[in-house]
Amino acid sequence: MGRVAVTTKDNPDEHQFEIYLDGELAGFASYRSRPGIRAFIHTEIDPAFEGRGFGGQLITAALDAAREAGEDVLPFCPFVNHFIKTHADYLELVPEDQRKRFDLG
Repeated sequence: MGRVAVTTKDNPDEHQFEIYLDGELAGFASYRSRPGIRAFIHTEIDPAFEGRGFGGQLITAALDAAREAGEDVLPFCPFVNHFIKTHADYLELVPEDQRKRFDLG
């Protein structure tokens, strides 16, 4: 298999971050926003692209964008929650008073 062009982008009209492989939508992470807060509610990767790390790339981009915007993150989505549990450098995005609610310490 050759190289695949991977791009991620925020699609605020659809309330989701998206990942594209060679221009084809391969997955998304849905969210709801309020000023200063982004709540991730669902992540989905097309079965044709599962198991190749694209979900992690998508969530990395989404959390990096939240960090850059100065937004807090509420990881209602189990995939996002697990990602934060296994990538401690993103824990700071979840407000301290909300971490227990998400079993994050």
